[in-house]
Amino acid sequence: MIEIDPLIDYSKEQRRAIAFIDMKSFYASVECVERGLNPLSTSLCVMSGADNSAGLILASSPTFKKVFGKDNVGRSRDLPFYTHNRKFNYQNYYRTAPRDWLNKATPPSKSEVAFIESWAKRTEIVPPRMSKYIEKNIEIQHAIQNFASPEDIFWYSIDEGFVDLTSSLNYFYDKALPAEVKLDRLSREIQLAILNQTGIYSTVGMSIGNPLLAKLALDNEAKHNSNMRAFWTYESIPDKVWKIKSLTDFWGINTRTEKRLNKLGIKSVYDLAHCSPALLKKEFGVVGVQLFFHANGVDESTVYEPYHAKSKSIGNSQVLPKDYADQTQIELVIKEMTEQVSIRLRKAKKQTTVVSLYVGYAYSENKRGLHIQKKIEVTNSIAVLSDQIMSLFRAGYSGGSVRRLGISFGGLCSEEVKLISLFDTFDKKAAKTETLQGAIDEIRNQYGFLALQKATSLLDGSRVVARSKLVGGHSAGG
Repeated sequence: MIEIDPLIDYSKEQRRAIAFIDMKSFYASVECVERGLNPLSTSLCVMSGADNSAGLILASSPTFKKVFGKDNVGRSRDLPFYTHNRKFNYQNYYRTAPRDWLNKATPPSKSEVAFIESWAKRTEIVPPRMSKYIEKNIEIQHAIQNFASPEDIFWYSIDEGFVDLTSSLNYFYDKALPAEVKLDRLSREIQLAILNQTGIYSTVGMSIGNPLLAKLALDNEAKHNSNMRAFWTYESIPDKVWKIKSLTDFWGINTRTEKRLNKLGIKSVYDLAHCSPALLKKEFGVVGVQLFFHANGVDESTVYEPYHAKSKSIGNSQVLPKDYADQTQIELVIKEMTEQVSIRLRKAKKQTTVVSLYVGYAYSENKRGLHIQKKIEVTNSIAVLSDQIMSLFRAGYSGGSVRRLGISFGGLCSEEVKLISLFDTFDKKAAKTETLQGAIDEIRNQYGFLALQKATSLLDGSRVVARSKLVGGHSAGG
């Protein structure tokens, strides 16, 4: 029996056969397979906007990560080589190079430069193809449905998800076999089915317990095992969960939460599991109590009742393809984004009472971005929202090249809510504008967003046509 807080009775906790399946370097693996390359031994990265220094690395193969020491997400300027010629990036090297006692940077060795440049020449840098990744995701889910019903599958994101295999174990294997043996064998069969059908390797975290234990097993052990599987149970909590090295390796804890926990004297998952729930509740509210139970391996969620967060805002952001220094062009993109987010607001039959604008400056500007918001009277009028966002921008912008923009509408309420004043008079122009916008909404709903566009979409700097062809903010590909 686990030596644990008396608040927890593990005999009453759920014991479902859960597999958390993760596709290994999914985007990069898909691109390798499409090119007839081995996903595990090929150096490849998927990069959006590779033709400029701010190109975004969306995914990379295991070999790429190992050779260049980079995680999935990053910028091309942070790579140890230049993407356009595959030469060693001395500028990037000297930013972080070790220094001697005179604070003089130690130059890279010839062998180090040769190593980087050799691998850089062999590295595939490819643009994202979001439609292809969605297609592969559907293939993978169909493969899994040979082992579990669709009702037993809860896909968590495009490359990972939970599968409840409780009902499948006895269907595929003898009842006399231990449940953990059957779960491991069935998980292996799923891995092989995905590999044979798509060429993509997968990692599986398993538990006879709950989804949390399966996810922790995946993140903290399966990814390091040769068979790419790991099994955690309630009985293994002291040896597995409590020995997770870093708090940020625990599901649901980011660096900000870690700092707050550290201030309470909590430095590890073990400390969190043995902390006073009352103290955690005082600091974090209900989330603190949840952290306590999670640290003790307790999770009441199931794949049948996924949590759906309430939408508190509707927004969009984008990284521009180049630095925008012309204020007229910046305002054009802001107006286009405001219109697109306003359309989403109207489709959701919502109105907003808070408008927010984010302006991120170019890397060369070396200045903090603008975060501005204001409360407004309830509306979902595109014209009104455009005026409000533009007033925010003009009040806060004082020049400089811009690379990132974000628009958000919060304080949402039903479109049926109306503010009426005794002093209001009927505005024929506003009513006419609303009727026209309603007609435009209907045409776009039926024929697509590009069916009706303003002439400004033809101007230099406009992003509306290019953005309409993206999936998930990136190229749909072919």
